[in-house]
Amino acid sequence: MEEPLLSSVSEQRSEAATEKEGEKWSSYQYVGRTGSVIPTASLAGTEVSVEEIRTAGSFSDHYPPSIHAALVSSPEPDPNVQAIVYQGGYGGEYGGTGTTTDFQRQILDEVEIRELLIDHVGHRCCWGSRPARTWKIHTVEDCNVYVGTLDTFIEERELITETEAYLGGNIDGKDTGPELGIWELDLRSQFPLLFTSYEESRAKIPHSETIEKCSGCDGRGNIVCPTCNASQEPGFFKENQMTECPACYGRGLIAHRDGSDTKCVKCNGKGKIPCATCASRGLIKCETCNASGSLRSHKVAIVRWKTLSTRKVSATSGAASVPDEVFHRAKGVQLCNTQAYQCTPAFFADSFSLNKFSSEVIAERAHVPPSARVICERHTISVVPVTRVTMSHRNRSFSFYIIGFSREVYLKDYYPSRFCWGLCPCLEWLKL
Repeated sequence: MEEPLLSSVSEQRSEAATEKEGEKWSSYQYVGRTGSVIPTASLAGTEVSVEEIRTAGSFSDHYPPSIHAALVSSPEPDPNVQAIVYQGGYGGEYGGTGTTTDFQRQILDEVEIRELLIDHVGHRCCWGSRPARTWKIHTVEDCNVYVGTLDTFIEERELITETEAYLGGNIDGKDTGPELGIWELDLRSQFPLLFTSYEESRAKIPHSETIEKCSGCDGRGNIVCPTCNASQEPGFFKENQMTECPACYGRGLIAHRDGSDTKCVKCNGKGKIPCATCASRGLIKCETCNASGSLRSHKVAIVRWKTLSTRKVSATSGAASVPDEVFHRAKGVQLCNTQAYQCTPAFFADSFSLNKFSSEVIAERAHVPPSARVICERHTISVVPVTRVTMSHRNRSFSFYIIGFSREVYLKDYYPSRFCWGLCPCLEWLKL
């Protein structure tokens, strides 16, 4: 009677194991694709570790061609950047029922608008709050803005040669093995998180050491003293060169006011002293080779990982006066997030203008230096809600903007109640 019970338990365990394996595989489903559209929510995955991504490089060359596909290795998204996932018609399934403009709009009533403006004005030392409290709200206009970004994560390698004094010992040269090329170095253990803004590392090229004669002293270990042999021809010097004693001016005696003379103690009455630089040897130690006459040189690879960013804003005429930096830091809705080795324009089945905007962002891809190669690209399109509010009183009016879901207020120039006479920038600079 117990056999069916055991069988059912084992079946449940196998199903749970299969389900768990399927969940883990779902984190890997984008690896190897070059044009995957990955929802932003996958950034929070924890199944794929950085070590697993680095280990995946063993399947190809030093780095897998699709290392870019694992979003979990990217840094945590900036909370000030567009990070709300769009739940409309575009999210990896083309031809959805929703439209790309059908997102949760921010609905502001008159009380909220006035509170936001009063709070903004309250942070300005010489601005009055009366217009924000009493002026009539004339119009409230939606003028949403699209923000497109293309982040190109690259790895740049530069080869330099370093030298040091050779004081003896073994040499790791070509006799001990073949010298590796700069792109043959395996640096998976130092590989940073994808889309790190900047990180630099140094790696010594194996079997690249050589011994050469010091050019500063021509292999002699000493150079001619520049103090007492300054007039000599190159390569020649004289020993026992003496200089005039600065205490007695070469007399050997020190004159006193009472007319008496005493022997100069600095030169011991000789009137001349040895060269202070070389002690009249005529030669001084070569600091380049530490008097060894030989230099050991080796090659070093300077590796830089960095993210090149291209940003573009598509704004209507109503929001054209707002600087692009305000929209880039605002919080909006992310319509797509594509990560691939080389991103292609996003496809929106219900919006030709967004397809064109995405193509324009891709077309302005940042220039990659010849000494670098692309590891991964990430392309995002976001929409930032922008509300333009116009307030009026009699024949006067002014406008301001409420931007993003964080509801940042932007007021460009004119505000009717200012009493600083242009001194606010000075006060801010003085931090008063």
